[in-house]
Amino acid sequence: MSSFEASDELPDLDLAFEADDGLAGELLAAAGDLANPIAGAELWHQRISQWLSAMAPELPAELQAPSYSLGLSLVGDTEIAELNSDWRGKSGPTDVLAFAAQDDGLDDAPPIPMPDGDEEALELGDIVISLETAARQAPDHDHSLPEELLFLATHGLLHLLGWDHPDDASLAAMLSKQNHLLTGTNQR
Repeated sequence: MSSFEASDELPDLDLAFEADDGLAGELLAAAGDLANPIAGAELWHQRISQWLSAMAPELPAELQAPSYSLGLSLVGDTEIAELNSDWRGKSGPTDVLAFAAQDDGLDDAPPIPMPDGDEEALELGDIVISLETAARQAPDHDHSLPEELLFLATHGLLHLLGWDHPDDASLAAMLSKQNHLLTGTNQR
């Protein structure tokens, strides 16, 4: 099995998914089921589980677990701009933010509470995607809005798993990994 192939067994995933119902109806419609609170939760759960499975052979030991927990939120530009300002000191909206729970800089932070009965789940953190920014930039990438959302979600997930892109070479490697994850799970 190559490093990009998912095993048949998917990890357990506790996914907290939400899409801001205050977003424009046409944006929610363009995003399709990926922005639907019920169908979207199931679709995101399936995709993220597949991506985690595909990444499993490459993960460092501290990120290998039979069960994961993470949050995924689709928000508007106003909310993501506030988060971008508060957490990164950058003004304006961005497309995706990832808040990694397993970041080295969090060694002195209090432990993250785990859901009752799920003591083995490894908390990865949260991914926040601006649906408005995604819709604006999707045509620049020759993506539909759902394709752009999946692309941004892989980017956020890789950040939660420790990937970063401080230079052009690491960005190219990360983008290549995203494309492998996306193409590897499209046939499933």
